[in-house]
Amino acid sequence: MSQTKLPQYQPSAEQLSASDLSVTPAEMHGLLMGMLSGGLQLDSDGWQPLLFDYTNDGQGWPMASLAIAELALKVSREELSKQGFELSLLLPESDDLIAQGAALSEWVSHFISGLGLVGAKVDKSNPQVKEVLEDLLEISKLEIDPEDDLQEQAMLLEQVIEHVKVCVLTIHIELGNKPSQPESKTLH
Repeated sequence: MSQTKLPQYQPSAEQLSASDLSVTPAEMHGLLMGMLSGGLQLDSDGWQPLLFDYTNDGQGWPMASLAIAELALKVSREELSKQGFELSLLLPESDDLIAQGAALSEWVSHFISGLGLVGAKVDKSNPQVKEVLEDLLEISKLEIDPEDDLQEQAMLLEQVIEHVKVCVLTIHIELGNKPSQPESKTLH
């Protein structure tokens, strides 16, 4: 696990809202993780223009909100560069199961969007990646029914969160963190 921790959800949500950004911390983190897992270099600064275009009509973010994104990205880069099986998702810490389920759905939906932003070659990937992407598409539709047994749904949500992490790592192993291609010195 990373020495650095993801920012806290609620203060991050308040800061993003105060900055007039219509993105939640879960959406922001999912988008960043999607970009990294889709092939954005771990040391690349190319994430900012993509984030700005997708979330704020190409306009930069205020410094306090950008610092939240940078911290989330730093933690994600550390976790992904270790090639381990630890992965953190920026989700609400509260006991509000419905809010957690909605945030997970947002995270997954924006993860998929992040793959698209960096032009991940999902169609040319192996069948396992396609299968976990289908799982993620289904999870992005997740809703918690307040009429059902909430204790049982809490256990199921934890299992779904763990499955999301496995899906993300599977996609990252196949599509993410590709070494830079050396420039050809051949003259034509």
